[in-house]
Order: sequence, then structure tokens, then C-alpha cells
Amino acid sequence: MATGKRFKAAVIGGSGYGGAEMIRRLLVHPDVELVRVASIDFVGEPLSAADPALEAVTDLTFEGIPPAQAAAGMDVVLLGLPHTVAASKVPELAALPGVKVVDMSGDFRLKDAAAYERWYKHVHPCPDRLADFVYGLPELNRERIRSARFVASPGCFATTIELALLPLARAGLLEGVVHVQGITGSSGSGVAPSAGTHHPVRAGNLKTYKPLEHQHVPEITETLAAAGARDLALRFVPVSAPLSRGILATAFLELPEQWTQDRLDRLYREAYAGEPFVRVPRKRLPEVAAVSGSNYAEVGVAVGSALRGRRTVTLFGATDNLVKGGAGQAIQNMNLVLGLDEKASLADPGPWPP
Repeated sequence: MATGKRFKAAVIGGSGYGGAEMIRRLLVHPDVELVRVASIDFVGEPLSAADPALEAVTDLTFEGIPPAQAAAGMDVVLLGLPHTVAASKVPELAALPGVKVVDMSGDFRLKDAAAYERWYKHVHPCPDRLADFVYGLPELNRERIRSARFVASPGCFATTIELALLPLARAGLLEGVVHVQGITGSSGSGVAPSAGTHHPVRAGNLKTYKPLEHQHVPEITETLAAAGARDLALRFVPVSAPLSRGILATAFLELPEQWTQDRLDRLYREAYAGEPFVRVPRKRLPEVAAVSGSNYAEVGVAVGSALRGRRTVTLFGATDNLVKGGAGQAIQNMNLVLGLDEKASLADPGPWPP
């Protein structure tokens, strides 16, 4: 059915949590019509088979068609495919003139194929396309994203930690070893349950996983180095938490004693003053409940007493891993590459209580 919207979009890999979030945002988008959803799951079934909230909302069904067929006639394609699978589909999408691609996998976030193999445990399926993708953190690369054809949307931990540390990198204050703990909800593990992620072992439990070995580490250090960090070494420990959505990251470092609470507060407020989706709360520190279900991120700072000319500084970041940490940021990037208001379909503040 013709809608009169300016652009047409397809989602490839739409049956997971990230795909469902992209679909919901596209269905209410004022300028982009969702035309097609391709998936190897639920083929021929309505979208509500994967997302019950879409019952009677749309007549679209999951189509089991090749990526090039799904992308035919589209202005933009959004990929919700797993790592390595997404990269294997890019060559046929790149052969379609004019089609823009926003990828949510980790396949094109790193510029070095050897680093990808080291951290993702796979040989990169499409290394010749690594240089074509722009890293999709709008707060750092907005103008490059606007002119890009291919965008690699950041990871959930990466987005949260990068936003917490970005003002320090830009100010030339981020160098050396930084310790970070990131607590995440279960939806970050994907829609398919596993022995370590399904509800009986997640509810009422906290546990670390991939300590110092998480695949977002090189993404974070590469991105912050581009923003001005020097010799950055990230020591990151992720923690699995008994909640469905949300990430709370806490970073620890030391700065010279002249960097007081007031001075760092000003630095962060000035850094994000013009950003539509990053908030620096004045009366509290960032928390998951404040951003859950929304494309907003919160960042904050807590500064300790001076000791021998140095202060311990704690940085905080909070996001919804499925929205600003995932599908919402992919839509934000889509808006930018299409020349639209980047807030389109993303401005809702999320529910309260979450």
C-alpha cells in the first residue's frame, strides 16, 4: 500500500530483539516506509510471530528471500544479522546502486581484519569492505555518517562506555589504563536462550563473563583514540544482570587534582549541550530506569578527594542496550544517511516506571 513517505526501507534479519526494535521504530517513522522484512525464521508468518506487540499493527510478514531481493528498490537496508553472517551479505548489497546499508553486527566496526579475527574468533568474510564503513556514533562522527553509504552501528557496551569517556578523550585527558565495569540486561544475549543466559540462571543472579576479553574492547579503544585518547588500555569486565534491558557502565581513572567536580561537570555539560540523545543529569547520577525503552543515554561524573596531586574520577554511562545501544542508534544513523531529522521516530522518552 502506498503511504506517500519519501523513502523505502527493508530489514534483513528481523526476528531477533534488535530487529523487532528497528521494526517498531520504522512502522511509526514519518518519512520512511518499512516495505519488507527478510528472515530465515518465521517465514510466511506475520511479524507478530516474533514480536507479540505487533499483533494487528501491520500486514507485513517475514519473507525468506535473498538479501539482494529484499533490498531491490529500497533506499536503505538495515541489517539485524549475527556477526560474520552480516559481512557475507554485504557484497551483494553493495552491488545494488544507491542502496544505503546500516549494519548492527560487529563485522565492520573495526578497521583491522586481524583485530577482528582476534576478538571475534573468525576470519573476516569481507575484509575488502572494512574501509567503506563509517563508525556510527553520531556524537563523534555525525558529518561523516551524513555522507556515508555504509554505516557500522556501534555495540551496546561500546556506545555506553564511549559516551561516558568521550569528553575526556576530546579534552586530551584520556590516556593510559582505564578500568571499566559494565552491567547488562539479558536481551543483549539475543533471542535464543543458552545455558548461561536463560531466565532460571539469570533471575536473582549476578555474574561476570568474558572478563578482560570482551569483543567491544578494541572497538572502544579505536573509537576513543580517534577522538584524542593516547595510549589507551581498557580493562573491561562485563557483568550479567537479572534485568531485560539496560546497561550501566562505571569507569575508573585518575586525573590531576585541578580537575574538580565542578570543572568536570562543566566539561561534560558543554560536550553534550547540543546532543539530542545524551543527557547529563544535574540532581542524580545516570541510571538504567531513566533511559529504559528510549534512545537516550545518560552520563555523569563523581570526583574523589585530592591525594598526592591526583584525584580518582569515576565516570558513569547508562543506555538501553536495544535502543541507543542497538536498534535505536541504527535508526538514528539511518535518519542521518537519508538527510532526515535524526530524532525521527526516536524522541519518545520511554516508560515510567520502566
